[in-house]
Formats: sequence, structure tokens, C-alpha cells
Amino acid sequence: MDVKELENDGLKRRYEVTIAADDLKARRDAKLEELRKTARIPGFRPGKVPLSHLQRLYGQNTMAEVVDQAINETVQAVLSEREERPAYQPQVDLAGEEKDVEKVIRGEADLTFIMDFEVTPKVELKDYSSLKLERFKVTPDEKDIDEALANLAKQVKDYEDKDGKAEKGDRVVISFVGRIDGEEFEGGKADNVPLELGSGQFIPGFEEQMIGVKAGEERVIKVPFPEDYGVKELAGKEAEFTVRVEAVQAAKESEIDNAFALKLGAKDVDDLRRRIREQAEAEFAQMTEEELKRDVLDALDAQYDFTVPEKMVEAEFQQIWHQLEHQMKEAGSTFADEGTSEEEAREEYRRIAERRVRLGLVIGAIGEEAGITVPEDELHQGLIDRARQFPGQEKEVFEFYRKNPEALMEIRGPIFERKVVEHIVQKADVSEREVGREELEKILAERHEEGAKELKRGGKKTAGGAKKKGGKKGENA
Repeated sequence: MDVKELENDGLKRRYEVTIAADDLKARRDAKLEELRKTARIPGFRPGKVPLSHLQRLYGQNTMAEVVDQAINETVQAVLSEREERPAYQPQVDLAGEEKDVEKVIRGEADLTFIMDFEVTPKVELKDYSSLKLERFKVTPDEKDIDEALANLAKQVKDYEDKDGKAEKGDRVVISFVGRIDGEEFEGGKADNVPLELGSGQFIPGFEEQMIGVKAGEERVIKVPFPEDYGVKELAGKEAEFTVRVEAVQAAKESEIDNAFALKLGAKDVDDLRRRIREQAEAEFAQMTEEELKRDVLDALDAQYDFTVPEKMVEAEFQQIWHQLEHQMKEAGSTFADEGTSEEEAREEYRRIAERRVRLGLVIGAIGEEAGITVPEDELHQGLIDRARQFPGQEKEVFEFYRKNPEALMEIRGPIFERKVVEHIVQKADVSEREVGREELEKILAERHEEGAKELKRGGKKTAGGAKKKGGKKGENA
């Protein structure tokens, strides 16, 4: 093996590696020798097939396997000998033209390839025990509980029969039979189904055609199933529903009494208020911990400023940008709606991508130094939580992550990050500040607005990134 260094600039590395043809042929012949022990070829006894005959039959395929294996082993050897820590799998390009590669496969030429990669920058850890952080503590007051109860009363509606036509917001109780090309289809028939008009429960176009119906009326609804409908057999098909309206009901806001509490699974109103308080406390605690995490990341961002691998930044940027484009498409928004241009947005998001990569390296270095790991039980629970996000597909999701170690990193990464942040918080100088809900919301809004301004100015402090109509920016890191 002959190795020539072609580039060593900052984090970039580029090597030209040559493996002698004789070395490759020796590897090929060793594989053919192993094959000879088991090969069953007409006209020859097992184990007695001449090597030259195997060479004619399997030589080129075997050499292709040898070349692939030799490249992988040599790349690892080059990294090990030079104690390089690549930030990602090195890119390998075979040198020469196609005819040169054919000569290598025939054993007539040396194998030469170029390996390109960037090394992981060494992170010189700073003293994070001196970080000054502030944790907000929010205790819900009676006003918060009253507002939550009032919102529940609006959401958990009571209905009463009404005369006249159904309007948007009314509930109709319907029985229906669905048909495609005159034939009933599975799942297209039901009786006494409550449907709030305008809720979007049924396929697009169905509820709109129910506006104006009266109790006792029968109506035919013609509507196509969406192209991306979950049942393939129905996707994109034109359907016809014969609908009988059993009742038309108007919504009325629920009274907050013991009967209302029982409906929500509580013993009485006092028990319901207690449950709401506990839920609010949990939500406030999560909100304040998320803000503390943002403060930790901002503090680390201010401490560290080093060059990060370009390819890692590009990969992170593409992931963010793809998500943004999807969200903007869903929302029907444009960059002009946000008072910016695509070019400005790309610059902004690339800064976020660079920040994420840098903070990821810092978090990794701190976690490694502190000996932080993700135990199997925590990883398993994280996997369960992810699977629950896909009702009805839990088993498939669970198996997918179990069989794909790289995908499992999506579960492990956030858990590791949380544990490192908790470690930093334990070591840092953290003060506590009691605030009310409204004060907290005002503080967070001001912080995030200032973070957005800093980001547009090209500054480092982003408070987790600005929030735009297209989606959340710079979430977590």
C-alpha cells in the first residue's frame, strides 16, 4: 500500500492510495483457493478443480469483491495509521478511466483511489461550571385554572336538537352508505354517526355538502377520496354516499358543574381543578426546562467558535431546508410573506445549521468527558414513545428502528443531549426566579424576538432560532 497526501488544509484531508496488482491477485487467489474446497463443477471431483479453471469461471467476480474489500480495509488502515478521526465516512473515487478499472479487475494494473474527508475538530473543553443560568419557576394561579376550565367548556360542547337547517359548527347525526361505481365498499357504511360540520373529520368536500340539511332528510353526497388516502383501494376514487340525517343539533357551551367534571373523568369540579392544576404545573415545568436548555445551548454557543466540517453543515442545512419547504407548502406561504427572500433565508438557515453542528460536537465532547451514556432501558422507552406517535403502526415503527442502527440514533441523540444538558445544569451556577404565566410568556416572546434579530444580523446568539410562519427554526440546538 502506497499513500500520498494530496491535501491537509484545516479540516480537509485528501489522500491518493495505491494497492499493488500483485497484492490484489494474491487476495483473489486466496479466495479462489477457499472456493476450490467446496466448488462442485461438472467433470471435476470436489476439491480437485484446477485454480486456472476457477480463475476463468469466477476470477473477475472474485476480483471485484477483493477490490471492494481492499478499499474498505485500506481506508480504515490509513485513518488508523494517521490517527485521523473522520467527521463522516470518507468519499472514495477510483482514479483513472473505466478501461483502467477493467485492467485492475483483470489483475493487470495497480488499484489507485482517492479518499476525501474532513476530520472531526478537536474540542478544547472550557469550564462550564462558571456558567450563570436562570431557571424560571411558574406556579399556576386561580386565574390560570379558571381560563383552562373555560377553554375546556368551549371544547367539550353539549348539543341540543334544533329545528331548521344545519349550519357550520352544528352537529348532525347521520347514517350513510358509500358506493364506488355502484358497489358498496368496506368501511363505507355506518349508522347514527355524530359529525360536527367544519371539523374536518370526513374526507374533503363531504361536510361542506351537508350544510343546509334538515333532520329526516336524505341527501346524496358525491366526493372523491384524496390521492394520498390511507386505504390504497379507495385513494383517488369517486365515491357516492347516500346519507340520512337522523338529527341536527346546535352546540352550546357546557356548564362547569359536577356533571361536566364527571364527563371528563373527574369526581367533581374540585377534583377537575386539581387535575388541571397538576397538568398546568407539568406543562410549565416542561416549558421552563426547555427554556433553560436553550440558555445552556446559547451559553455554549457563546463559549465556542471553531471551524466545523462543511459536509456536516451542508447535510444539516439540507435537512432543515427540506422541512421548511414542506411546511411552507402545507401553509401556502412564501418568503415574500415573511418579508424576506429565499437567498436571505438560505443564509439564515445555514447559520442555524452551522450552530447545530458546532453545538453537537461540543455536547458530544462534554458527554464523552463526563462518561455520559444512554442506558438500554432509556433507549427502549424512547423507542416506545416514538412508536406511539404513529397510532396503528406501532409494531412496524418499533421493528424499523430496531433493525436500523443508524435510524436508532434519532432516538438516542436527543436523550444523550438531554442528559448532557442536565449534567451542565448540575455543575453551573443556576438561580431561580418565580414568575407568573403571563410574565413568563412575555419574557420568552421578547427573548425569541431578540434572538431572531441577532440571527438576521449574523450574530451567534439565537435563543434557539427565530420562529417563522413556515415552522420552528433552530429547534433544540
